[in-house]
Amino acid sequence: MSAITTPFGFSSTAAEVTEGIDLTGRHAIVTGASSGLGAETARALAITGAAVTLAVRDVAAGERVAKDITASTGNQEVRVAHLDLADPASVRAFTAGWRGPLHVLVNNAGVMACPEQYTEQGLEWQLATNHLGHFALATGLHHALAADGNARVVVVSSTGHQQSPVVWDDVNFAFRPYDPWLAYGQSKTANVLFAVEATRRWADDNITANALMPGAIYTSLQRHTGGRGSGRVPAHLIKTVEQGAATSVLLATSPLLDGVGGRYFVDCNETEVVDRRSGTLHGVARYAIDPDNARRLWTLSQDLLTPTG
Repeated sequence: MSAITTPFGFSSTAAEVTEGIDLTGRHAIVTGASSGLGAETARALAITGAAVTLAVRDVAAGERVAKDITASTGNQEVRVAHLDLADPASVRAFTAGWRGPLHVLVNNAGVMACPEQYTEQGLEWQLATNHLGHFALATGLHHALAADGNARVVVVSSTGHQQSPVVWDDVNFAFRPYDPWLAYGQSKTANVLFAVEATRRWADDNITANALMPGAIYTSLQRHTGGRGSGRVPAHLIKTVEQGAATSVLLATSPLLDGVGGRYFVDCNETEVVDRRSGTLHGVARYAIDPDNARRLWTLSQDLLTPTG
């Protein structure tokens, strides 16, 4: 199975990868689209003519972004809907309220290296937000994705997944000291594994899912990590928001990805598989694309989201 390569790379922007693509009449959802990469991803999809729903916790902020996108693109079909990924009831309400086919679902929202926190269901916050909420969203919208006939799910992961595999016996840090970066890494590994298993399970519905590393971009995501002044990434590797959204938008729209799923992309191209931490922003850990791990995670996710008592 050869790696997918494209004409685009590190410096490509979301607008460049969507040039000439027409998604008029199709529908897209972008989570976490009230700022940063999500807002830019939604803008690029609106440029293609797609009807775009911004799924956000802060509806007022989402409305401001939607108004700006409409003004800058001329697309009148930009909508806002409330979605709190850490609240199962909110996810259920969102999926129950969706009508019609869905062509693109961009699982973009996330939290990074936040202090120890748990949901009302006792789930570790980063796993709950970054993976489980999106898992519930995608599975809840499966019928809409299947109805499109050629739908795509785009999962924003991170090189941070190399920090940790899914620790099957203690995903909620019940028996080990909480570490914000290990928790983040575990959740980002889960993102990639979801793409692998969703592609396998939903192949008969012509639904594909791919994961990606957007690059190093300073947004509100870094509010717990020191942001621009942290020095975690060399300055020459920092992308603009427009460049950071490019890989997400490529996976959502490019004909080069027709029928392609279960892969992991960096800088608009499929990256190599690694067996040790790469030390760069490239590379996907072998454990993150392992099909047995992917199947195991799907079952675990269903179990964690099933109410008890």
